[in-house]
Amino acid sequence: MKILKITDVYVIRKFLGTYFFTVLLFIAIVAIIDFNVKVDDFITKSVPTSAIVFDYYLNFTAYVINLISPLLIFIAVIFFTSKLADNSEIIAILSSGISLNRLMRPYIISATLVAIMNFLLSSYVIPPGNIIRIDFENKYIRDRRVIYSANIQLEVEPGVTAYFDRFDSDNNTGYRFSLDKFNDKELVSRMIAKTIIYDSAYHWTAKNYIIRDFVGMKEKITKGDVIDTTLTIVPSDFMISANDFEQMTTTQLKNYIARQKKRGIGNIQLFEIEYHKRYAIPFASFILTIIGVSVSSRKVKGGMGLNIGIGFLLSFSYILFLQISSSLAVNGIVNALIAAWIPNLLYTVIAALLYRKAPR
Repeated sequence: MKILKITDVYVIRKFLGTYFFTVLLFIAIVAIIDFNVKVDDFITKSVPTSAIVFDYYLNFTAYVINLISPLLIFIAVIFFTSKLADNSEIIAILSSGISLNRLMRPYIISATLVAIMNFLLSSYVIPPGNIIRIDFENKYIRDRRVIYSANIQLEVEPGVTAYFDRFDSDNNTGYRFSLDKFNDKELVSRMIAKTIIYDSAYHWTAKNYIIRDFVGMKEKITKGDVIDTTLTIVPSDFMISANDFEQMTTTQLKNYIARQKKRGIGNIQLFEIEYHKRYAIPFASFILTIIGVSVSSRKVKGGMGLNIGIGFLLSFSYILFLQISSSLAVNGIVNALIAAWIPNLLYTVIAALLYRKAPR
């Protein structure tokens, strides 16, 4: 029992040590490559060094590393397990009476710790950092904010529908606005305004407005220059930028998706994919760990180069397949939930087949 506990600690220490070393290595590589691409922008726009380091690269490297975490886990497992096999340590462990299933226990414990860490980072730590990073990019590199949208229609609340012919986020102003209120599918009121301005906390100000109230066969018309109104919508409900989903915690994503579906807004595939990927990617830690052990636990001629090559191929193919399935979901070909979990299902089958052929 004592030997087994020592073996567990040994494997866990090797797993986590190699993983974090791989993370630091990739952080250096990613930061250097990205800096070479953006150094001209930094110099031209006289970006403060503190902003580059703390606002951008601190958050950028965390975002990228979390994104490719399955790749890093797989590389770590392949690397240190191949080294164990090359030194005949795997053979010694199995020869001592420890089964492959028992040997997998410290691997699964390590993968669990990394998966929990990645989930917490992607769900609650990295999104606030992405807000700072994306603001930096919009200010100094390339502004990717959506500042204009047209033909916007959404449900404010049950029986109330709002329409903007155009909305400009620079001045938070909507043009040719209408608000229709229904009672059992019967129109009971309509407000039309030349412009409507968002203030804060659901407070809107309509200008040059006409309100038509319908009571039976009668119609009451009210006109005015300015009127304050409360609408339970904000510009972010319909002004959707490419990076908005990256700035939301998992709880915010869940609430946002539910609210947008209720209001009939259909352009939320990216948000749904991001939400499901935050659960699917940590789960991939277990799958790729099993594949990594199955591939690299056998001692092969020529050292561990072949195992590392296979590891890179399988891990990159997983990330590539995840991107392809995400693209299918964005185009409406498959459901976002299915798209996020298809790679895991496929690689679970691969893991099962490889594990059956692993040396015992």
